[in-house]
Amino acid sequence: MTEDETQEDVEQIEVLDPRKLSQVVCDRYHNRSLTTVNDHEVRISVMTEPYRWHHHPDSDETFIGVEGGLIIEFGEREIVLRSGQMITIHRGERHRTRPEGERSVNLTFERRGAETVFDE
Repeated sequence: MTEDETQEDVEQIEVLDPRKLSQVVCDRYHNRSLTTVNDHEVRISVMTEPYRWHHHPDSDETFIGVEGGLIIEFGEREIVLRSGQMITIHRGERHRTRPEGERSVNLTFERRGAETVFDE
């Protein structure tokens, strides 16, 4: 414990294992907050089907692959994000995500309260 930390601060520190957390998920699409870092939220996403086309007008969005491949589509272009890789989608960039294969797990970082605008 450092001089600036209190016992309460140290007790609130928790180690999270995204792989273990994802093992109990049975939903086709599961996205929930794990923690906040300053004004950003860290979410875990477990998916077995594509997510809808959308963009975020007020926030960049960063993905880190945890398990399986995550395909990120940008119109005619797509990128496959593998476990351990990271990509940032800039605000306003229209995109959608889908698993490569049966399932993917990723961490998503975005500004807390970021707006999501879905295509019609």
